[in-house]
Amino acid sequence: MNKFLLPILAVIIGIIIAALTKNKKSFNTKLLLSFSGAFLLALTLFELLPEVYHHLNTKLAGLYIMCGIMLQIILELFSKGAEHGHVHKDKKETNFPWLLFISLCIHSFLEGFPIHEHNDIVYGILIHKIPIATIVSLFLLQSNYSKLQIGVFLLIFTAMTPLGTLISNTANLSEMFINSVNALVIGIFFHIATTILFETGDGHKFNLSKFISIILGVGIAYLM
Repeated sequence: MNKFLLPILAVIIGIIIAALTKNKKSFNTKLLLSFSGAFLLALTLFELLPEVYHHLNTKLAGLYIMCGIMLQIILELFSKGAEHGHVHKDKKETNFPWLLFISLCIHSFLEGFPIHEHNDIVYGILIHKIPIATIVSLFLLQSNYSKLQIGVFLLIFTAMTPLGTLISNTANLSEMFINSVNALVIGIFFHIATTILFETGDGHKFNLSKFISIILGVGIAYLM
């Protein structure tokens, strides 16, 4: 049941953090993002990538991974980078952010596919979703959208990753299809994780706290 409950728990934790910090001028998630990016990237390299290359032709697997990277770039044209911690608030905006909503739902749905009972990717998703859910929830809570709109947004967003996991684990899908989608997700994870790691620094200055959070993320993923 952890494969369904942990992604839901991640969003709930993110919403709670957002609710507790919504009145603050700023909430620093850079270190948490750095840790989550390193942890997700390491788990992808240690677990998901070898599994995909074991089941797919190497060139085909590489093609799907590149397609995943391109897909995430396209999604970010609409989400403005919410998947890696960038949401731009416009307090005058009253129209529901449909493009943000749809792109986040597609991303969340796809990231549920590689989650199975026997792997640890669910923990990577858990750590990844907490800061993202916090940032998205802060954006919504500080906006002019109605409580109903915010509630529906967060409810559907919460359900998308478990829905992807449910379909990949129970639907009568071919192994070829599942591994192809998993390769696509690897590309998505690669783009998000590397973007987080490169964007959270201050120019080219060495940031010791960020470096330690990255080492911890990789180390914990390796030991799992």
